[in-house]
Amino acid sequence: MTKGCLFLRGLTAIGLLLSGISLLCSAEVSDLAAISRFSAPSEEWQRGTEIAIEEAYRQCFKTYIIDGRLINVRMPFAENNERSELVETDLVIQGGGKSNPAELWASIDTILASEDFAHYIQVLQDGKEKVLIFDLASRRWTWTRDLFEIARMKAQAYRGLPHRPYVLHNGQDVEGTDVYNYLYCIGRLGMDCSGFVWHVLTYTAQKAGVNLRSTVQKALKLSRKLDPGQFVGTWYFDSRRPELEQVPDAIKNLRSGDIILFRGSDGRAVHSAIIQSIDMQKGRIRYLQSTDEAPLEERGVHESFIEFDPAKPDTSLKDPALRWTQKRYPAFPGEKASAFSDDGERYRAFPEFGGGKVVRFKLMNSVFKTLNARYK
Repeated sequence: MTKGCLFLRGLTAIGLLLSGISLLCSAEVSDLAAISRFSAPSEEWQRGTEIAIEEAYRQCFKTYIIDGRLINVRMPFAENNERSELVETDLVIQGGGKSNPAELWASIDTILASEDFAHYIQVLQDGKEKVLIFDLASRRWTWTRDLFEIARMKAQAYRGLPHRPYVLHNGQDVEGTDVYNYLYCIGRLGMDCSGFVWHVLTYTAQKAGVNLRSTVQKALKLSRKLDPGQFVGTWYFDSRRPELEQVPDAIKNLRSGDIILFRGSDGRAVHSAIIQSIDMQKGRIRYLQSTDEAPLEERGVHESFIEFDPAKPDTSLKDPALRWTQKRYPAFPGEKASAFSDDGERYRAFPEFGGGKVVRFKLMNSVFKTLNARYK
């Protein structure tokens, strides 16, 4: 493959937006065939639920041409009032973190075509080191080249506030993380953890002809005019609800579509993720989530893994012998770090309340059978 097309391998895992650009002219035929295979979930995954979940996941990525460069943008994490503790107003985000990807991408298209974003890109690439200052409350940004401020950032003497993140930038190329910062702080949009899980579940169920929305609508006694997705938070994934069930978290009991719940210090579930696949031969669980406590380039919707010994399928997810690859970092360098170094520590936390747990929508039993039979 020619040097100019090397980046395509990493971009085509998700749906690419390549309209208006003749990019593939120099790629070899074999390379294009590999790209085509890689971009089709059915080529990579064998079971129907795995394919459907992967399709839903890939809807949370889109590639844009920004200042002549292809930049792969992931759906940001966003949660109502996540950073509002020091402001006198609510920091409400679009759709409350529950909007579907299509609605959010339409808004992102508009944001990335705005004059303000164009100015932001221009400032980033002026060749001069600077500190960017975002303000979520006013949805504005500014920058300073003050050498003292730059030195403070380099010395990890962070001066930002929850609603006013500071970011040190080298004044060179624009990266996906720069786009993410703008969308998160100025756009104030994205998907929270349960909003993403709900999107994946409803998409997967629909592929099997199952209306999960109707089930939850009835369970919450909502009017048909109301979108149940706007009312489903992590709190809803309670195995005591008649439409859900708790799954013993030994690896042998898990399957695609199961929801992993992480507890908070009060014992309540505070974060949710969804299992996409379990490879019993290679010893790997792939789960998907939306969070900003992750490496900078992974903030938002991303994949995570749990590695286990294939010879020990009875192992519980709480077993410290498992390797959870997902590291946890502050959303912006310099902010207070997470209390847990990785997702494994977080899942095992608060054992006095039972630690983390796994739950399943009962309707997903039929979805699992229908979709997997379809792709045999």
